[in-house]
Amino acid sequence: MNFFGKRVLFLGAHPDDIELGCGALIHQMAGQTDLLCVTLSDNQKNPALSNLVEEHHRSMAALGVPKESVVLGPFTTRIFPNQRQEILEYFLKLRKDFQPDLIFVHSKQDIHQDHNVMTEEALRAYRGITVLGFDVVRSSYGFFPHFLAEVSEADVAAKIRALAEYQTYRDRYYFNAELTRSIMVRHGALAEKPFAEGFDILRIAGKFSLG
Repeated sequence: MNFFGKRVLFLGAHPDDIELGCGALIHQMAGQTDLLCVTLSDNQKNPALSNLVEEHHRSMAALGVPKESVVLGPFTTRIFPNQRQEILEYFLKLRKDFQPDLIFVHSKQDIHQDHNVMTEEALRAYRGITVLGFDVVRSSYGFFPHFLAEVSEADVAAKIRALAEYQTYRDRYYFNAELTRSIMVRHGALAEKPFAEGFDILRIAGKFSLG
């Protein structure tokens, strides 16, 4: 699959999800294709997370994503199941406004209630469009990547730098730089490349072309 020239939509439930799941690939794609990173909740109802929005923008900047391509939605963390219809309508508006060719969202193997709901609604909203699922190691069980995207050493380093912007989460094990690198080494081994990011295939929509 060639990502170049595509309109690519990255969807995450909370600040840090997109970077954890797709950071290296985003760094590779930034400036080369039209992308939009949309996070549904800003987590600002929790006073312990007051710095998270600024950290999220710095993290995205480290991946080469300009502020105008980063969107924070209006939804409330941990109660996405109660906001299912509103999330669907939000996604349908994004489809109309951005007209994506390719969607990245949480893996279906993710058991977090917010992650699970938004993936289900994305599959409803983006019928007829390829949808790939990314892994957030803390909440995914049984994840195995059947779609592998090669990334470079520079992309890996950029992802690690981006995650380091989250000082709020600096003590969380899933922000450990060695863990981040090791996951991409493992996925690279599956692709017989030095590094890769891995995804679920939730839907592939394609056509045979001679051109």
